[in-house]
Amino acid sequence: MAKEMTLADLFYDTLKDIYYAERQILKALPKMARAAQSDKLKQGFLKHKEETEGQVERLQQVFEIIGKRAQGKTCEAIQGIIAEGEEIIEEFKGTVALDAGLISSAQAVEHYEIARYGTLAAWARQLGYKDAVPLLEATLKEESQTDATLSKLAETAVNAAAEKKVA
Repeated sequence: MAKEMTLADLFYDTLKDIYYAERQILKALPKMARAAQSDKLKQGFLKHKEETEGQVERLQQVFEIIGKRAQGKTCEAIQGIIAEGEEIIEEFKGTVALDAGLISSAQAVEHYEIARYGTLAAWARQLGYKDAVPLLEATLKEESQTDATLSKLAETAVNAAAEKKVA
């Protein structure tokens, strides 16, 4: 007979998913920084890599709080989002639209993370993992701020530059 799965099981499964995702993002960010043409975007990706390292450490703390070993579970969603970003790098390399495409890819990552961390924080509250909640909410706040920063960069500079015709 199959084991009855609970919210705690779902929390742990989702935690493994985002742990894997964050570690994949750590590998993708330097590639995105190298591909970016705008110095502001390059610096943004490098800054977010540092933040992501801290987010991985927070996730490790959450695993400790729930008494489980920190381990990842393959996240098909993040693999797909990262693969799309790699396609943009290849297809738009050297064009005025590359940075706009990189921002689009980065925001897809951020939106996935925002969804995951929001859910995990809500579940942690429900499950009484009170020490995990501030850790998850801190990361949720960082991901939301990164998304807002990317939007601002796109709207104030990158999108207009991507629209320009080559003479």
